[in-house]
Amino acid sequence: MLNNYYKNFKSGTDIRGVASEGVEGQSVNLTDDTVKAMAFGFVLWLSEKSKKNASELTISVGRDSRISGERIASCVIDSFKKAGVKVIYTNLSSTPSMFMTTVDLGCDGAVQITASHHPFNRNGLKFFTPQGGLEGSDIESILQYAQDNATPTITNDGVVEEIDYMSRYSNHLCDIIKKEVNSEEDYEHPLKGFKIVVDAGNGVGGFYAEKVLKVLGADTEGSVYLDPDGMFPNHIPNPEDKTAMESISKAVLNSNADLGVIFDTDVDRGGAVDSYGKEINRNRLVALASAIALEGKEGGTIVTDSVTSSGLKEFIENELGGKHYRYRRGYKNVIDKGIELNNKGEYCPLAIETSGHAAMKENYFLDDGAYLCTKIIIKMAQLKKENKTIDMLLENLKEPVESKEIRFKITEEDFRACGERIINSLEEYANKEENWIVADDNREGIRVSFDKNNGDGWLLLRLSVHDPIMPLNIESDSVGGVDKIYSRFSEFLKTTKGLDY
Repeated sequence: MLNNYYKNFKSGTDIRGVASEGVEGQSVNLTDDTVKAMAFGFVLWLSEKSKKNASELTISVGRDSRISGERIASCVIDSFKKAGVKVIYTNLSSTPSMFMTTVDLGCDGAVQITASHHPFNRNGLKFFTPQGGLEGSDIESILQYAQDNATPTITNDGVVEEIDYMSRYSNHLCDIIKKEVNSEEDYEHPLKGFKIVVDAGNGVGGFYAEKVLKVLGADTEGSVYLDPDGMFPNHIPNPEDKTAMESISKAVLNSNADLGVIFDTDVDRGGAVDSYGKEINRNRLVALASAIALEGKEGGTIVTDSVTSSGLKEFIENELGGKHYRYRRGYKNVIDKGIELNNKGEYCPLAIETSGHAAMKENYFLDDGAYLCTKIIIKMAQLKKENKTIDMLLENLKEPVESKEIRFKITEEDFRACGERIINSLEEYANKEENWIVADDNREGIRVSFDKNNGDGWLLLRLSVHDPIMPLNIESDSVGGVDKIYSRFSEFLKTTKGLDY
């Protein structure tokens, strides 16, 4: 069993902790010794999974732009060398590229040092094998090894090879664009004549402007925050962040660009902005990715998280001819469900969370923000031949007039049991109430719809994946509808206990 110290490092399918000083009340727990123990834990876990001795393993190591990245990379590499592992160090790298080292370079495993969009003082470890990212139970096993101070046989004969893998990865994206755009005028520069700006938020996504777009002939002048800076001085590198999206929208309008793309710190998520400065984010991003994924493949299933809008479901099923499968929050949950459906014979070309994690079957079901933006740019270039623009693909997407999220704190110690009890109570309550329509595809929490006279929308109450929180999402297609739906929900709150509101 993990003790509280090591249990706190587990964040879903990643390891995360405090890696730098600078935030009051947060002391560093990702110390050198702790990181080295975790690295030994990964070697032991990978040796067992691959049926190889540590000295037979090749593991790649990369990092995002955080100020603690070099220190943690040094600790990880130190443990790997002591265990006799061959290390391929890629230095500044995107998270998706680290998985691709298991495909391109034959690595048995990969480690990315990142904490995604979290504050500068945090960092973590994300692991891959050729089969993809690890599961939560795998992370627990690695942490258990670390807690037990378990080590592989120490040989001190591991070797380190440093390579510029991001250039190779960028060339891969370039080749995809060349092939799919197939410009008759200039095959090598299919983006010539397009202006595309990038906002990397001072993460590691700046490569996309320099090594992909410029190489293919695009004008990227007006791009912002391309230089890696682990203090993230301009805005949070997060496509869900309001300030970040305002930044890329402004960059598009200021430079009169055809398109803008934005990445989170480690580029496993992406977002876009059309030529009018309008965000292609959340439901709009899911809709656009679905349109691309389902082209010529009508009838395919799109897996999303649970908070997607009713208009998106109508768009996928009525406009695109696909099937919409709402599932649980958490990008790994969504991706795993997409893989599961395919394995069962139900064709699923895309699994996507509204946060911007998008994984396509054609790309190893890898959530890769650069690959997603690459597909969007390809579609933009193809549409230009028909005198059309990206925004035209979303003309028939019905978007809510109002939306709101409220996060209730659970007051009971056993928060999971309390949350599940409240969800069950809400379902019983809704089934007894007039004009409350319980969704027939509830796979997370409870979703209830209301007709035009009772709010003209829906609510979803669910339990947070990791925290003692119950988010309530409400959307309405009418002005004042959110308040009307919340008023109805408030009557339910009076009948239950365990929430702070």
